[in-house]
Amino acid sequence: MEARLDYYSIAPDAFNIMVEFEKYSKSTNLESSLLELVKIRASQINGCAFCIDMHTKDARANGENEQRIYCLDAWKETDFYTDRERAALSLTEAITQISTIPITDQLFNKVKVQFNEKDFVDLVYVINTINSWNRLAITMRAVPGKYQPSAK
Repeated sequence: MEARLDYYSIAPDAFNIMVEFEKYSKSTNLESSLLELVKIRASQINGCAFCIDMHTKDARANGENEQRIYCLDAWKETDFYTDRERAALSLTEAITQISTIPITDQLFNKVKVQFNEKDFVDLVYVINTINSWNRLAITMRAVPGKYQPSAK
C-alpha cells in the first residue's frame, strides 16, 4: 500500500492546525486512557487502519490492557469499561455517525452526568478532531504499521 499524497508537506499550515488540536486535547483534564479509547473507537467506526494502529499502540504505551483494547468494538457487551468511559463511547459513536445516530437529550444528559461542562465540550472537540484525522488518513491513504509511540 502506498500513500496517495503527502498531505502534511503539501499543506503544512493546515496540518499544523490539526496538530494544535491534538496538543489541546492532551492539555485537557480528560484522562489519557479515555482519550485513547475514544480515538480507537471512532477510528474503528470509520475504518481508519492508520489511526487504529497509532492509537492502540499509544493506549498500550500508556498502560491500557489488551482485553479492553480488543473488546472495544463490543464495549456495550462487557463490563470492562467505567460509566464515564461508556458515556464517552456512546457520544463518540453518535458524533461519528451523526447522520444516522442523533444526539438525543437522553444521550446528552447521560454524558453530562459523567462530565462537567468544560470536560464535555473538550470531549466533543476530541471526538471531532479524531474524526477529522480519520478522514484525512483514509482519503490520503496513510499507510499503517510504522508508527511508534514516543518514549515517555
